[in-house]
Amino acid sequence: MSQKDPCQKQACEIQKCLQANNYVESKCEAVLQEMRKCCARYPKGRSVCCSGFEKEERERETFKAASKGIPPSPQ
Repeated sequence: MSQKDPCQKQACEIQKCLQANNYVESKCEAVLQEMRKCCARYPKGRSVCCSGFEKEERERETFKAASKGIPPSPQ
């Protein structure tokens, strides 16, 4: 029996919000933030729904490090 994705509810809320707001992300910032919080509660790879948010976080960390002159860490 497969386990339910722990952040699936938040992912569905994002889809509903985006559809209701003609895919304008700025109008769904609250539900996007809830998804980020959910993803932060679980180890990487635990939630398939979080894969895009985990990539976003890695890119944000790489950008921060680059702006401080720190070379990127190997993936």
